[in-house]
Amino acid sequence: MKKFIIPLIIFLTLFSCKSQLNQLVKIEGSQTTINETIASDKTIENTIKPYREKVEKEMTTVISYTPINLYRNDGDLESSLGNLMADLSFEKANPVFNSRTGKNIDFAMFNYGGIRAGISKGNITNESAFNLMPFENSLVVVELTSEKITELVNYLITENKAHPLSKQFNLVITEKGYDLKINNVALDTLKTYFVLTSDYLQTGGDNMNFFKDPVHLYSLDYKIRNAIIDYFKETDTVKVSLDGRFRNEKILKN
Repeated sequence: MKKFIIPLIIFLTLFSCKSQLNQLVKIEGSQTTINETIASDKTIENTIKPYREKVEKEMTTVISYTPINLYRNDGDLESSLGNLMADLSFEKANPVFNSRTGKNIDFAMFNYGGIRAGISKGNITNESAFNLMPFENSLVVVELTSEKITELVNYLITENKAHPLSKQFNLVITEKGYDLKINNVALDTLKTYFVLTSDYLQTGGDNMNFFKDPVHLYSLDYKIRNAIIDYFKETDTVKVSLDGRFRNEKILKN
């Protein structure tokens, strides 16, 4: 009899445990305002203090100088900061691209909205570069057909903004349409062009769909911010101007 009673007790115990499931009855929440009234933890403060001081020192380190204010909106179809960003990216990226492929980049193009802050006249610090490019975007080169370049030109004219373009690209809106020269040569419909841009724009960011599905895509494994910092560290005084690389002569004549 005992050999039947013991298994019965075990079965009833397990069954009773299964039938009594916990259920969520109520959820409560509260809001805690984080401000100066909350006392800091001295142990945590002392732990992070040396790291914070190191970061602050690094960010405030002077790496270059600009004799003028650099902004993205100080011109109509080009800007001092846009010209600088495109030119320095080209300068830093082309040797990398050439060493890997034996080819040269034809020009660089980025987006107006990608410039997140200006640089005031005076010393340029690491923080200036981080404010200018807070994103983790990297440089890529896309090989585009002449048809894609035409789409790019139509985009620039329609957008009517000072998108960063390097000095190798010269676009003039005229009474009859437009005049385009790349490296001082008119567009060749039989060749392809190597264009430097960001990985974000290459996937169609800012509606730059002409960068999608290129003939070939080259990743340089080089962040735009790092290119900016490298350039500033190598440049004692930044020199930049509005040189008319993208202009509307039709408006000027009117």
